Amino acid sequence: MKKIIGLFAASALLVLAQKKPEVGGGHIPAKGPAPVKHAVPAPKEGAQPHYNDRDGHPNAPHVDVKGDKWVGHDTGKNDARYHMDHPWAHGHFAGGFGKDHVWRLGGGGPSRFWFNNFYWDVSAVDIALCAGWLWDRDQIVIYEDPDHVGWYLAYNVRLGTYVHVEYLGNQ
Repeated sequence: MKKIIGLFAASALLVLAQKKPEVGGGHIPAKGPAPVKHAVPAPKEGAQPHYNDRDGHPNAPHVDVKGDKWVGHDTGKNDARYHMDHPWAHGHFAGGFGKDHVWRLGGGGPSRFWFNNFYWDVSAVDIALCAGWLWDRDQIVIYEDPDHVGWYLAYNVRLGTYVHVEYLGNQ
């Protein structure tokens, strides 16, 4: 009996000692980012922005688990890199937003991917930022982008990173 109690106590300590990841690891933000109040300048053409705000964080836009902070969503509505001449040219996405709508990617790649018969593409500016995504199985959550008209944010649940995506319709 003492051995069983000892094993249980050791198991409980191991579970408590495991550190939860600071980014990703299955965490889903409760809501999307707030509109930017004090925009930082967009990176100059050819410059590589840095998003790894701490050791161990990815060098891609991401959401910190603690506080659901959207790191990298800070250039505001005047960022010319995310300007669209014809926003929502293929209609508005109506499949559901946020933590209650988790989607499994069904295939494709950054230039065209899909889930549940909804089709998307990643902004040309963000393509390099989703290099580690598994296009045939990762889970993503779609959030509305409050600053960039016509864009949505696709959040990768496994990695904790996100990119700007355009809805292409359901065909």
